[in-house]
Amino acid sequence: MKLTFNMIGLFVKDLSKMVSFYSEVMGLETEWDKNAPYAEFKHEGIRFSMYERAKLPELLGQAPSFPEGINGTFELAINVGRPDNVDTTHERFIAAGAQPIYAPRNEPWGLRSSMIADPEGNLIEIASDFFQ
Repeated sequence: MKLTFNMIGLFVKDLSKMVSFYSEVMGLETEWDKNAPYAEFKHEGIRFSMYERAKLPELLGQAPSFPEGINGTFELAINVGRPDNVDTTHERFIAAGAQPIYAPRNEPWGLRSSMIADPEGNLIEIASDFFQ
């Protein structure tokens, strides 16, 4: 049996705020009804969802803990193709309300990247294809 990841899920404090950010700033579509504790975004490749943290103790049978501030435990990474797309995407996201983490830069491993954070401090890397 081959193991395949098919979804990334975020457990969020404020589902409405987070759905708004990922819809309005990041441009992802969802059919969330604004009532359910779960929202899934339309995304090609891997499913992307969110679930209210307040509901987790009941789901898990125990109370989990969560990081405060910038969440340094993982990142979401998006590829925007050409290196110059990193700059324009970064600026567009910042202008729309994303929190800047670091400005676009050329990385020693051969790509251009920048980083922003969503309203709950989850890191999002904006990266290009590799260049020479």
